[in-house]
Amino acid sequence: MAYFDAASAAPLHPIARQALQASLDEGWADPSRLYREGRRARVLLDAAREAAAEAVGCRPDELVFTSSGTRAVHTGIAGALAGRRRVGRHLIVSAVEHSSVLHSAELLEAAGGSVTQVAVDRTGLVDPAAYGDALRADTALACLQSANHEVGTEQPVGAVAEVCREAGVPLLVDAAQSLGWGPVDGDWSLLTASAHKWGGPSGVGLLVVRKGVRFAAQGPVDERESGRAPGFENIPAIVAAAASLRAVRAEAAEEAVRLRELTDRIRARVPRLVPDVEVVGDPVRRLPGVVTFSCLYVDGEALLHELDREGFSVSSGSSCTSSTLTPSHVLRAMGVLSEGNVRVSLPLGAAEEDVERFLEVLPRAVAAVREKLGAPVSETVAREADVLVVDSLGKRCPIPVIELAKVIGDVPVGGLVRVLSDDEAARLDIPAWCEMRNQDYVGEEPADRGTAYLIRRAN
Repeated sequence: MAYFDAASAAPLHPIARQALQASLDEGWADPSRLYREGRRARVLLDAAREAAAEAVGCRPDELVFTSSGTRAVHTGIAGALAGRRRVGRHLIVSAVEHSSVLHSAELLEAAGGSVTQVAVDRTGLVDPAAYGDALRADTALACLQSANHEVGTEQPVGAVAEVCREAGVPLLVDAAQSLGWGPVDGDWSLLTASAHKWGGPSGVGLLVVRKGVRFAAQGPVDERESGRAPGFENIPAIVAAAASLRAVRAEAAEEAVRLRELTDRIRARVPRLVPDVEVVGDPVRRLPGVVTFSCLYVDGEALLHELDREGFSVSSGSSCTSSTLTPSHVLRAMGVLSEGNVRVSLPLGAAEEDVERFLEVLPRAVAAVREKLGAPVSETVAREADVLVVDSLGKRCPIPVIELAKVIGDVPVGGLVRVLSDDEAARLDIPAWCEMRNQDYVGEEPADRGTAYLIRRAN
């Protein structure tokens, strides 16, 4: 089985396993106690903090360990907003942030605060000037991920941090996806990360708050972790997290070159091997091991199952794999195709032969899913004057686009096709299909049920 979903959770690094097992015997006691066992635990905790701080590029007393990366994000945002409540209650986030950031933003809005979402371009990249335009007198905090978790695009953190610093606004960086590859550049104020993203154990997060940043921890606090992460520290897991971070950093430069070559290979060959594919994300500014593409006329969940049967573990941002049947907020913000979406994220040590086998398997997996989804169009097509109507109400991604593709040749050049759909994914995928197939997307209009999407045949 080839595991290609390291962006969700990387396999436990051998060094992490060794450190975890060793520290189980030494790090079980309360590090706040003065007897021998407590002192041993304190030594392990302090050493782990120093190692993690060195990797981040901060002072040890600026870094605390939390119970997860999500907890680090929630604690960091809540504490920074509370620390600057006299300034205001305005928060800036990018439209492609991790859900943990967006959930914190929703909580702020529900409590009467305001949030500005900064748009991204089609590659998922923010414009630093857009952060500058979003800044207000009452802005308390800005947030920006260092690299996107779904498409791998790396963000201009340094430039955004400079814009925020000039305005006196702290910037929180979610570095979950990138910290294993290197420290985050720029004069940021707060940083969060999660150990299971770089091969550490799950259940360990990092929260860094620079000295001088106003911060007021929210909720009940105790004496542990500077009052920012209450509860007994999981010292064996923390030790393993710090040890694995140091280990992956030692391998990062060489492994990044190797994985980047493998993902470049996937980016270049998939569009040649599989028709009607859009490779998404920035082609240059991206994480070494992540490549994402979307396949027209494919049910994302069915494709993932097909690849799983062939021995590949991959993930998807497709609406077809979601219980809500809505597209990934990242893909929606980018305005790219969402159906049949596949994210390949290679772990450290990923084998070249596994990548080659994936490229061999993928075309027939996509073809098999497309064949299963093929459906006669005659029952769903009608004419309203000079407009061909495709009734896809009640049909989910990717059926509306499949039926559109089947009938576009039945209208003359300049003729219109009207697709009726109540699937939220159609709002993203039909315009994306038009761009890929060089057809004219006219727009959408209300219908008796769902929405009508108008497409003019251009060729």
